[in-house]
Amino acid sequence: MILLETERLILRNWRESDRDLFREINRDPKVMEFFPFRRSHAEADEMMDRVKRLITETGFCFYAVELKETAEPMGFCGLSDAALPDILPEGTTEIGWRLATRFWGHGYVTEAAKALLDHAFLTEKLREVVSFAVHNNQRSIAVMERLGMRRDPGGDFDHPRVPETHPHLKRHVLYRLKAREWIRLQVSSSA
Repeated sequence: MILLETERLILRNWRESDRDLFREINRDPKVMEFFPFRRSHAEADEMMDRVKRLITETGFCFYAVELKETAEPMGFCGLSDAALPDILPEGTTEIGWRLATRFWGHGYVTEAAKALLDHAFLTEKLREVVSFAVHNNQRSIAVMERLGMRRDPGGDFDHPRVPETHPHLKRHVLYRLKAREWIRLQVSSSA
């Protein structure tokens, strides 16, 4: 199932042939630098199966990102329930991403995320999308800012699923983007 296409990318559901890539990105120390754990093969497989199921059932989750030129899977980008009920209201949608390091630095995440924000606001009619990252994850924060998302300092939080053994990963910054802001950005960039 292909969800979206951009100039260079295809966003689609996961295939069995993507399993090695999914395992790779979930165990790579650079990719997972701002997470308190690396996933084993079994844990990565379980997560991939859950993501595939959610995409099929709801249409929302973290889609495989494929490079059109080579048909190679690179990682994921997607829209998902933020699932932080004590921090964000129920029904809050987040945008997130993760790519294998060999694909970093080419603007792929920004390209995929822009297509997903168009989808979120123009097709799904969402009013807002959020994103959050560990406070010093400059790569992800830079993507959020390139997308036009704005930091909500009052919404910064200590992530409840980060264990106390990793205090340097607890503090997260929150970025928001409202549909009207996204539409205004698209109009001004096409003028």
